[in-house]
Amino acid sequence: MELMKRKIDWSGARNSFRSRAFRAGGYSLAAAAIVIAIAVALNLMVGALPASWTKVDLTDTGLYSLSSQTEQLVAGLEEDVTVYWIVQDGSQDSTMEQLLERYKSLSKHLDVVEKDPVVYPSFAQQYTDATLYNNSLIVVCGDRSRYISYYDIYVTDYSSYYTNGTTSTQFAGESELTSAIDYVTNEDLPTVYTLTGHGESDLPSELSEGAEDENLLLEELSLVNGEDVPEDADAIILYPPQRDISSDEKDALLTYLQGGGKLLLVTDYTDTDMPNLAELMEYYGTALMDGIVLEGDSDHHMRGYNYYLLPDINSHDITQPLMDGYYILMPVAQGITVSDELRDGLTVTQLLTTSDSAYAKADGYNITTFDKEEGDTDGPFALGVAITEEVEGGQTGIVWLTTSYMFDSDNNMRVAGANNDLFLNALDWMCQRESAISIRAKDLSTEYLTVPSSTASTWSLILVAVVPLAFLACGAVVTIRRRRR
Repeated sequence: MELMKRKIDWSGARNSFRSRAFRAGGYSLAAAAIVIAIAVALNLMVGALPASWTKVDLTDTGLYSLSSQTEQLVAGLEEDVTVYWIVQDGSQDSTMEQLLERYKSLSKHLDVVEKDPVVYPSFAQQYTDATLYNNSLIVVCGDRSRYISYYDIYVTDYSSYYTNGTTSTQFAGESELTSAIDYVTNEDLPTVYTLTGHGESDLPSELSEGAEDENLLLEELSLVNGEDVPEDADAIILYPPQRDISSDEKDALLTYLQGGGKLLLVTDYTDTDMPNLAELMEYYGTALMDGIVLEGDSDHHMRGYNYYLLPDINSHDITQPLMDGYYILMPVAQGITVSDELRDGLTVTQLLTTSDSAYAKADGYNITTFDKEEGDTDGPFALGVAITEEVEGGQTGIVWLTTSYMFDSDNNMRVAGANNDLFLNALDWMCQRESAISIRAKDLSTEYLTVPSSTASTWSLILVAVVPLAFLACGAVVTIRRRRR
């Protein structure tokens, strides 16, 4: 068989590469490749940006936003901090994930590492003996660590369950995580002493637990036997005394305060005279008024109870976080008078004040009417003050609130926790920890957008059919025009 060798004509193939159609196709291919390359590059660049730049928080409560306190603390980290996210693969909480992304974007010294408890069953035992829950956190810096339970991050309030069958859940992820980071990066935490020996009430658990969350160490202190205030005392709490302090205790407290000490004083109305405590506070330009304060302005008290006061909140570092839409509730409070002749360097700021329509009844618990009578003392009154004085040892700081009933759990809940926040803010201010002041938990109540069925059908038709057909039609028109050229 003869093999016929045919000569291949390559001229036609070469000409096809030079044709207008091929050049147009080549240009389109090159353009597509460039667009894809740009899209990949942009995607990589955007992926490398901090989460705070690429994700916008549109929630009413700022669920995915971080406070300035957190940003300041994390951005200022000088030691490496690792946040271990204890979570099973596939069970990551989306809110927690976004929170951790935002924390990580604030500092190169903060790293987030996922640990699956199924894969690493004994990992957490080196840090905590507590029961582990999915989506919990362990924060570690050097030899210090803190475990944050899932149920400390998502806090459910059941107080209304037995009355109207409802519960509310708040997300405390930021407050808990920031507190843990502050704890593991600070070995010298402030020590606050609660004074005993005068019939003082125990601090409500919400306040003591809140102080611990603020990384304040609470210790008891008795000065009855003539001891001096310990040198490590960053602040002293007197809450509220039922009997007067002794002359020696007054002298010990005065010496401590004159050296730059701090005192958080909470008092209640009582018929018991307390001349030594009164003398201590008179030294700082303040004194209690006789009787109980009532309000004549309905905007400044609870409805039907004009001795449940809603005072004006005045500007100060302590009150600043509470001035935007919050109330302070002060039941059965007393007025504080401020001297007109304060010595140089001594400043008294009125944190909480009544309206001009307030009045004080000197009979206290023995009053026979809540209405204003002849002989009642006219307002306005200060119900809480902050006192500072520049001294050789630094700055003296005193906060005085005139009712402990404001920290009753029910009264605190009536103002969304603002009363407790005021107390903790005062402690933070006295311990010079303003950056820790009040990072509030965020409400997870959801507002739903309800769309009628007819509207949903219309939008479904537009998005599923009309829009795609419009793009196809535009493509067809462009193609036909090109072929006619």
